[in-house]
Amino acid sequence: MTRWGLVATILAEPADILRFAAYHLDAGAHRLYIYLDAPSDAYDLLKAHPKIRPTICDAAHWKKLIGKRPPKHQVRQSLNATHAYNRRAEVDWLIHIDADEFLVPAQPIADALATLPADTTSARVRPMEQLAGAPDVFKAFIPPDENRDPLVRRLYPNYGAHLKGGFLSHVAGKLFVRSGMPDITLRIHNAFEGDAMLPRAAELVQIDLAHAHAKSWDDWYAHFRYRLEQGSYRPELTRDDGALSMHELFSFIEAEEGEAGLRAFYAEVAEDSADLRARLDAEGLLRIHDLDLGTKLTQHFPDFKG
Repeated sequence: MTRWGLVATILAEPADILRFAAYHLDAGAHRLYIYLDAPSDAYDLLKAHPKIRPTICDAAHWKKLIGKRPPKHQVRQSLNATHAYNRRAEVDWLIHIDADEFLVPAQPIADALATLPADTTSARVRPMEQLAGAPDVFKAFIPPDENRDPLVRRLYPNYGAHLKGGFLSHVAGKLFVRSGMPDITLRIHNAFEGDAMLPRAAELVQIDLAHAHAKSWDDWYAHFRYRLEQGSYRPELTRDDGALSMHELFSFIEAEEGEAGLRAFYAEVAEDSADLRARLDAEGLLRIHDLDLGTKLTQHFPDFKG
């Protein structure tokens, strides 16, 4: 039987860490490699589970791995993901995802991976982005063909010209990588063998990656400054298609209209509403999926009292 696992570097509340773990145990993961970016009360419960390998990323961890703790979280994620990949193989496929991402399969994940040709080294899952305020409602991924840009402009008439795929966050998705290959380095959205990106990446259309990037206005705005300066909206993430980058777009909106302008942007693009649902549904892009995180948390970690 095909075995799969995931690796994640997580800085979150214990309940969120355990919900993430429980969900993917329920989805059939054979191993979860959880790297805790700071000490957490979730550690003991993770450690007690036979399918989870938790690591506290303290000074000793980083000294052993690279000498000292890298300041950028993206670098820490990549180093930890590569470390997990190079452990003694316990799975046939490994994917690196974040704690706000959840694999949603139309068929068992192991079965989808088992259908891939033997020479396939990696397989990509594409995101669907959660509508803020509606944990079970998502906008679907739009394939990057000639229809994408006009479709996004129809959906978001004020801001669509600068929204890649209509998403606030990434459209690249995440990558399952076949285990056992030499000289592999995992990155956030890709993987490399030596200096070359892995070839022959399949598209796993049977699996969506539910991304809870903006759970609410308060949550999104609380993370906005960090993302703008160091995270997914940081300045170096530029565009080569003539559109504004997310950093440029948000900086412009904030400079011209302040928080009220950002709130208007958020309402059109990210916030659940009957109008946005109708627009998405008319384009065949509305997805409803109940992740049922609370039930799965109780099922897999019944001793959690948070």
